Amino acid sequence: MRICLLTGGGYPYRRDALGGWCRTVVEGLPEVTFDLLTVVDRESPGVPAYPLPANIASVRAVAPARDERRRSAASDDATSAAVLLCRGLLGEQDHADRMFAEGLNRLALVCDPPAGVPLTDVLMDAWRAGRQLTANDRLPLPRLSMRDARTAATLLQHAIRALSVQAPPADLVHCVGGTTPLLAALAGRWRSGTPLLLTEARAPVARLRPAEERLSPAVRTVLRRFRRAVARTGYAEAELIAPLSAYHHGWALRHGARPSRLVSVPAGVDPSDFGTAAEPVVADPALVWAGSGGPDSGLTPLLEAFGNVVAQVPGTVLHLVGVTATHEDHCAEQIERSGLGRAVRLHPLPADPRDRYAAGHVVVHLPGPADPPYRLVEAMMSGRAVVGVDVGPAAETLGDTGVLVPADDPGTFAKACVELLRAPAKRRALGEAARRRAMTHFTSDRVVRVYRALYTDLATPPPAPNYELALSVPAPRTEVPATMRWLVREDT
Repeated sequence: MRICLLTGGGYPYRRDALGGWCRTVVEGLPEVTFDLLTVVDRESPGVPAYPLPANIASVRAVAPARDERRRSAASDDATSAAVLLCRGLLGEQDHADRMFAEGLNRLALVCDPPAGVPLTDVLMDAWRAGRQLTANDRLPLPRLSMRDARTAATLLQHAIRALSVQAPPADLVHCVGGTTPLLAALAGRWRSGTPLLLTEARAPVARLRPAEERLSPAVRTVLRRFRRAVARTGYAEAELIAPLSAYHHGWALRHGARPSRLVSVPAGVDPSDFGTAAEPVVADPALVWAGSGGPDSGLTPLLEAFGNVVAQVPGTVLHLVGVTATHEDHCAEQIERSGLGRAVRLHPLPADPRDRYAAGHVVVHLPGPADPPYRLVEAMMSGRAVVGVDVGPAAETLGDTGVLVPADDPGTFAKACVELLRAPAKRRALGEAARRRAMTHFTSDRVVRVYRALYTDLATPPPAPNYELALSVPAPRTEVPATMRWLVREDT
């Protein structure tokens, strides 16, 4: 089998949770040949951050180039496709889904799809029609100025350029990630007919990125609707969708996925990578958080909650493990603003995962909006008690082996941390229970076993047809043995 693993700037270029998951699948299936293709929004991610195993045939990072041709270069086909796409963004759900998918399909089949399309004018016309449809709704479309239309058109053109990415020939495209890689995967499917497997590990597509909060309500609406429409199109086109949890499974169902195409595959890590270690023998209590440290990583609410912990238990230390080089400056700036100083200590992502949670007595889990639950599973496998926020799949993953508190409540979060820091027997019992739960439900061998079966089902030819033999003259027996009944004609 030859599999194109298509991601959005992650594996093998970035050491994050999703990259670690991809590495588990690739290294766990040495009999499968992988072509790694990562599609990024702008700059190339550089050199791979992981060593590449022998079953990787090619590695490529693609940033779709900007086309500078004039508007007059737009074909009638591309313009009519853009009209369908924009009207699909702003129409009624079922009919709108079909229009959007048709428009996206036509754009994917056009060379350099965004080139020269008068998207600003097309979007303005579609917006006027959409406002009439939603005039009596509780939440009608906001006003779209010409300036907003230009901004939204520029952002859509940038996103749609992912349709021009050419995936390598493969038996199956396995898409892991968000809107950008899914656009490239859909384009490849429409051009070549290659089967598509979609691993759903994302946060709800309505989430906006931090830099987008400054945009106008109308532009934010366009982006939310575009990402939701791309996800719904992916659900409709994929042969199989593998949600990471019951939370992702339910979200996919609510956004148009067919139940018959959903196969849930929970997160998993290698137990040998996260062996239990005794709590550190130090005078000061310690918390551990594993995250990238970026603007969208959960760092800001974590520091706010930690300030409350230090106020109640002076001397407590917060270890930030896994902060990437890209986000070190942002992380240091946030720590300086918090005034916590030396109470927060930065650690680069350790080469040995066994060291990741060893420095703390309690693991705090405040994920970013797009973070899958791998870090939570890692903490559980390490045998540490976890205090987390009840968002996404955290509750179903942790069960009753940790403490969950409501989101956006730093006071309650800090209180839960303080209680466990002051109760060593309770936190050790929770850590042991979390390890047992992770060993039962969230191991990497389960993930590899399921994906081996999914790859085989989707990427290999169907088995040869079987033919049953029917005797024209039954054997002269008064009663046919049970093992021979299938040989006897129905009318004898």
